[in-house]
Amino acid sequence: MAEGEGFEQFEDDMENGDNTLLCSVGRKRLFSKELRCMMYGFGDDQNPYTESVDIIEDLVIEFITEMTHKAMEIGRTGRVQVEDIVFLVRKDARKYARVKDLLTMNEELKKARKAFDEVKYAGKEAVQN
Repeated sequence: MAEGEGFEQFEDDMENGDNTLLCSVGRKRLFSKELRCMMYGFGDDQNPYTESVDIIEDLVIEFITEMTHKAMEIGRTGRVQVEDIVFLVRKDARKYARVKDLLTMNEELKKARKAFDEVKYAGKEAVQN
């Protein structure tokens, strides 16, 4: 591959309408703050390059979009349910384990909130009587 040939290929792709890299230029960044923290937590600099965060965000949004489209195709048409996501990640052991952990944690949080609310309301009734 001659020097500069890669740039010509990139320019050809852009002329042919493949502007996937440009589509995120005018879009509001949704996860920048969280991604910066995650990148730092995984060993990046405390203030990572904005371009790096933008690329990671593009990948995250692409992943979420693809998973959502796939989930909409299985199960009930036009609806995404938790079971659809679990089905999609079932063959990836790490993703499956993480989804199961998050679902378990969500159930525990719901139970804890419910128990907290019950104690809170029971305490108000005792004070009022």
